[in-house]
Amino acid sequence: MLDLELLRSFVSVVDSGGFTRASERVHRTQSTVSQQIKRLEDDVGQPLLNRTGKDVTPTEAGEQLLPYARRLLSLAEEARDVMARPGTEGAVRLGVPEDFAAYRLAKLLAAFSRSHPTLRLDVRADQSAYLKRDLECGDLDLALFKRNAGEKGGIAVWPERVHWVTSKSHPRHATTGTVPLIGFPTGCLYRAGAIHALESAGRTWYMAYTSSNLSGIQAAVAAGMGLSILSEMAIQSDHRVLTAKDGFKPIDRTEVALVASPDASAATLRLADRLAEFCNTVQAKAA
Repeated sequence: MLDLELLRSFVSVVDSGGFTRASERVHRTQSTVSQQIKRLEDDVGQPLLNRTGKDVTPTEAGEQLLPYARRLLSLAEEARDVMARPGTEGAVRLGVPEDFAAYRLAKLLAAFSRSHPTLRLDVRADQSAYLKRDLECGDLDLALFKRNAGEKGGIAVWPERVHWVTSKSHPRHATTGTVPLIGFPTGCLYRAGAIHALESAGRTWYMAYTSSNLSGIQAAVAAGMGLSILSEMAIQSDHRVLTAKDGFKPIDRTEVALVASPDASAATLRLADRLAEFCNTVQAKAA
């Protein structure tokens, strides 16, 4: 087994081009470095350095050993860094709305996990009503969820843009009569907002399609099964936005809130900072 101290002296001699400068790098005397090189040559059974005057260069065997020596020293340094770190950072339980989960948020969370290798990140995409409930119950450490505009509390809040949508190729022109609705199950903020908007306008409605996941709602809208309310980031190219000219006025304002538990850990607050930056970027692009 090769001695790391001998390898370090060998690399230092090659990099500095001499024993004197190498001894300064490794904080050893010149004679000690010479002895270490001799011991390493004895271990590998071949001369590793050409000593011609003041110039010191690697032999053919030395050139072969050099990249391995660098890799071994690098691995040893990495191992020391890992072992010097404190124990695991624990876990952060994060809740996000499904449209955010599908909107480049996975890349951010993956990068955060790579920068915190001792932290376990548990992520759940769900309806905002459930995320808010579970945060209040202590089942989540941090949550990004939708709520009615103007509610209090949270690290940061962003106004949300939502729209009535129909199919672009199979539009449902429900300017009169009963409106076929597509939405999440009972408890969804958008579903409640859509129903309230229709009933306030004196329109009747029925649930034409209910899905517990966003992709199902998006597909049903595109297929022309009915109308729905979606955030801007969830609207697809095969959807068409409906406006007041189509008989659909904007619904009550909503917002996205980032909220942490009262006893949030340092790791949770670091993740909250990253999520706030992400949401600020999304908001700026939408403006």
